[in-house]
Amino acid sequence: MKTIKVSVVTPDGPVYEADVEMVSTKAKSGELGILPGHIPLVAPLEISAVRLKKEGKTEYIAVSGGFLEVRPDKVTVLAQAAEKAEDIDVARAKAAKERAERRLQSKDDDIDFKRAELALKRAINRLNVAEMK
Repeated sequence: MKTIKVSVVTPDGPVYEADVEMVSTKAKSGELGILPGHIPLVAPLEISAVRLKKEGKTEYIAVSGGFLEVRPDKVTVLAQAAEKAEDIDVARAKAAKERAERRLQSKDDDIDFKRAELALKRAINRLNVAEMK
């Protein structure tokens, strides 16, 4: 089966690099499925999972937004943060989720609710991806 090279990169360096059969992810415009030979494309990503089909198995990577660049022979995910499912610290993600929920429930005026909302989405995404491994 044909494959496409995938790189997931963060400001801290590469997180994933391999040849896969298909890449699926959630862009701001909706769900995307990328196969080898796909037309060139650049799309902003949601906080979501990147699903990589390789040798009949699916690997998952939690991404905190970013961009997807597609070329016919290569897909690059440029993310603020990205973690493979097996690398996610579940206890840390649960603590982050609880912290964000407390901030959102707080009646304090100096709480940045948008920031707390994004932190909650990131924590939930990391927990969901960790369960998929």
